[in-house]
Amino acid sequence: MADSQAVASLRTGSVLLCLCALFLFSALDATAKHLSAFLAVPLLVWARYLVHLLIMVLTILPGQGRGIILTRRPWLMGLRGVTLAGVTLLGQLALYTLPLAETTALVFVAPLLVALLAGPLLGEQVRSRTWWATVAGFAGVLLIARPGGNLAATGVACALGAALCYAAYQILTRKLVATEPPMRLLFYTALLGTLVMSPVVPVFWDGRLPSFGQGLLVVSLGVYGGLGHLLLIRAFRETPASLLSPLLYFQLVWATLLGWLVFDHLPDLPGIVGMLIIGASGLSLAIGRQK
Repeated sequence: MADSQAVASLRTGSVLLCLCALFLFSALDATAKHLSAFLAVPLLVWARYLVHLLIMVLTILPGQGRGIILTRRPWLMGLRGVTLAGVTLLGQLALYTLPLAETTALVFVAPLLVALLAGPLLGEQVRSRTWWATVAGFAGVLLIARPGGNLAATGVACALGAALCYAAYQILTRKLVATEPPMRLLFYTALLGTLVMSPVVPVFWDGRLPSFGQGLLVVSLGVYGGLGHLLLIRAFRETPASLLSPLLYFQLVWATLLGWLVFDHLPDLPGIVGMLIIGASGLSLAIGRQK
């Protein structure tokens, strides 16, 4: 009895950690969307990864030493870091013109793409459930980005590009988890994101510094991203991924709530239906993997 209560308590804690991490990711997106009205998006992406990297150097690196840097698969680690930088850049470019909830929903097409690409790239069997879920998910995309709707076409293209990069990132992560510990994976995402985005700073920075309040918000981007990933790693370390994966779609709820509270935006009815279809399609795949 005591053991079962301990397991239940551990899983409850993991669920809370996961939900907190998803809230932090939505807060990152909302903050970036707000700041994009004052600062160039590439600069925000660079600052997000730089702050994340500094946090890891100051808090994690001293205890990990060279073990967090040395890897037997540098090319895959590098490619994974570049794809995540692509997710962040394209996602924030999408947020510049699109509402928060709709952008999040479009990026969440990524698990459907992973399910399809897992066959040729990872040798996994693609079942009929996957095809039906993918067709339904893209029907949801069409409802959100329907012709005659209010969403900017460039923003939709950036969001779908972010989804494609996110799918590649997830596939590369699945290839690397067998040999690379979580903290090393997290460190390389911060390192590669900083290196990839650093060349854009001279191009997009005109020499003006943000105000004190804007500076705090810029720093918060890295805090939200770094802390969110740390909480998510901790949650998945304590509880099987099959139990937590369906919860990832709760980020759509956080995004909708923050979009309403911060930007006074709520999706219209076709958009809501499209978001629900995308979420349900992804959930059906996540639940199906448990069987």
